[in-house]
Amino acid sequence: MSGYFLYHSIGTFPGKADALRSALGRFADEWSAENDAQWPTMLSLRARFIDAWTRLIEAPAGSLTTTESVTAGLYALIGALPRERLAGKRVLVAADCFPSLHFLLSGLAPRFGFTLSTVPLRPGERWVREEDMIAHWGEDVGLTLLTFVTSTASFRCDMARLAAHGRAMGTITVADVTQGVGIRPFCVADGFVDAVVSTSLKWLCGVSGAGILQVAPDLLKTCEPEFRGWFSQENPFSWDLDAFRFAPDARRFDQGTPSILPAAGSLPGLDHIQGLGLPAVAAQNRRLTDLVVAMAQEARLPLASPREAERRGGSVMLNLGEAAAGLVAPLRERGLFCDARGPVLRLSPGLVTEEAEVSRLFSAMAELGARRAAA
Repeated sequence: MSGYFLYHSIGTFPGKADALRSALGRFADEWSAENDAQWPTMLSLRARFIDAWTRLIEAPAGSLTTTESVTAGLYALIGALPRERLAGKRVLVAADCFPSLHFLLSGLAPRFGFTLSTVPLRPGERWVREEDMIAHWGEDVGLTLLTFVTSTASFRCDMARLAAHGRAMGTITVADVTQGVGIRPFCVADGFVDAVVSTSLKWLCGVSGAGILQVAPDLLKTCEPEFRGWFSQENPFSWDLDAFRFAPDARRFDQGTPSILPAAGSLPGLDHIQGLGLPAVAAQNRRLTDLVVAMAQEARLPLASPREAERRGGSVMLNLGEAAAGLVAPLRERGLFCDARGPVLRLSPGLVTEEAEVSRLFSAMAELGARRAAA
């Protein structure tokens, strides 16, 4: 049994170490071979990673490429947009977005000529309401960043409702799906958003450095990335300095020599999750998160996540005040792994977590005085 509740950070699955060791061993053999097959082999491996992600979110062919991180993907997109799409306009974000993206946008605002508008949390609440996003979202908004599932409340937004408003306002709508993809359904084919950024960590059980950027074909045609290089061309092996032309698809967001190792390290997780199928993965998670909610209510530990399962991602957060951070180390000593962000204890059970470990977690928290500390 495993007391692992950290899928919001790094996802895992039974046999992950062996699968990852095997994949990286093949990488080492192929990269070290004394022949001329390294790059064809490696680029084929990267293409397999892109294909896996394309299937996962049902994206149009040629609309998705790799990035180092979610932050890098958003930066690449903003630097590629025609200047008039953002200059003199607002970029809208919710206060519960992933902080790295807010840091990026606040730094880019002066250079790209937009005003960053952050929709606040209501007093005492843990996620930004959709109606508050819409109330702040007018025709002067050039781009909106939507968080599919938030990292500190596991709040799952109504992406269809928000993106429909974005279309009515003429806004470029970008979805950060990092905390929800692989555990809750998300499909680009539904036409909700204009671009997607994510990583292969969390519920997809990958490694760091394996991010993605997906851009809708109509928007993609207008993008000319400022961060470009030899792999941004249709033919990367064109050495004519005066004949640079962007690739017609998402490859235009590539830059220099592409990174392959994160793709190799993330394919075992992607393959495992897609092999099981989202319904099976989600059903197992639903049983565990329902149990977390029920036991939290029994222990009178306040939720920092929506009570309704359909409004949550794969995590349940508890609002334990100053006690939250102090619980992490003693729980770790008992083989129960979670983390805290401020007053919020984050619990994300996944494929290796069993119901008995949920019960053991709450017994341990009771022993540690969590009920009294939260009161």
